[in-house]
Amino acid sequence: MFWDPMYFVFGLPALLLAFYAQWRVRSTYRKYLQVSNGARLTGAQAAQRLLRQAGLGVNIEAVSGELTDHYDPRSKVLRLSQGVATRPSLASLAIVAHEIGHAQQDDQVYLLLRLRSGLVPVVNFTSWLGPILFFVGMLLNSYDLAWLGVLAFAGAVVFALVTLPVEIDASKRGLRLLDQTGILVDDAERRGARRVLNAAALTYVAALAQSLSTLLYYVFILRGGRRRRT
Repeated sequence: MFWDPMYFVFGLPALLLAFYAQWRVRSTYRKYLQVSNGARLTGAQAAQRLLRQAGLGVNIEAVSGELTDHYDPRSKVLRLSQGVATRPSLASLAIVAHEIGHAQQDDQVYLLLRLRSGLVPVVNFTSWLGPILFFVGMLLNSYDLAWLGVLAFAGAVVFALVTLPVEIDASKRGLRLLDQTGILVDDAERRGARRVLNAAALTYVAALAQSLSTLLYYVFILRGGRRRRT
């Protein structure tokens, strides 16, 4: 079972998609990090303007790393990496706008964002417990325990399903804010910002594909085992 070639049938397409998504998001980010926006605003300056436009009282802090930018709903803080905060690039505008889209979701009590936040502690636990229960159940020939592992791991699929529309909605909100403030000077800049956001969205599609393919593989193994027993 541990060297089952069927695992690659289920998992390899999703794995390749994940590698492609990571390559695309980094290459798109680095490309548009070199493209200056017409408004000549750094990410931090754009964030201040967009937050005022949205009427949000959110603090801005620095965070280390690359592509580590995020909005923290617990402390109401927008954290920006140095590359985004200090450079007047088109990538900076897109990333800042997306994260402020999350701040808007939080402020407006967006149901899916609240659901995702509530799922985080549960999924952090079940995403590693599920595979353990599954493999222990298979080793002990306890299919009830293995099915319990599948049920636990299914939380990761639910989390990925909820995350995808949350991220897409945040991008839509961000682009709308950029349009309302007039920061994007022409259609070419809007297309560039959208490319950055679409590349980022692909990573969430890949995450959903990976968790779903793993879940389907577990189900395939168990159903096959049931048939062999009867």
